[in-house]
Amino acid sequence: MRTRYKAVEDGQPIFITSTIVEWIPVFIRKPYIDILINALTFCRQNKKLKIFSYVIMDNHIHLLISGDNLSNIIRDFKRHTAREIIKLAEFEKKFWLLQQFKFYRQKYKTDSDYQVWQEGFHPKQIFSEDMLRQKIEYIHHNPVRIGWVDKPEDWVYSSARNYLGLEAILEIDALEI
Repeated sequence: MRTRYKAVEDGQPIFITSTIVEWIPVFIRKPYIDILINALTFCRQNKKLKIFSYVIMDNHIHLLISGDNLSNIIRDFKRHTAREIIKLAEFEKKFWLLQQFKFYRQKYKTDSDYQVWQEGFHPKQIFSEDMLRQKIEYIHHNPVRIGWVDKPEDWVYSSARNYLGLEAILEIDALEI
């Protein structure tokens, strides 16, 4: 990684985390992960979402992003991915998973039988180069900390690969740091 931070747009990057209800491990098979990748790609190409860093874990995703109307983009992202996850679970007859989504649905959510994502996305605005580095490091080291891989770039579902010029599953808007 380079040693100088350059903002790519006027808005500051935001660090967010989105988690599956009750930390249910949904993203353990490629078809479910592909739902996230396809949705992020769509948001990047069509909603002007800038993705600076990401990691997809078994039950949550961390993103360092920016864009106009981020709340709307993330709302739409979560709504779309939830629908697709439910559709796939129904198709695969993953009734145990659907039952979990039904059981953990907030009672006031009357527009759906299921709840896939926890509410909110815990945004943290990045105010300094140090904070930016810390969040990127945190994102990239997530799978290392839990022992899935030895090095961040070994986790295919992480932007650590992008920053090292390795083949990656998702295009990003790399920052020079």
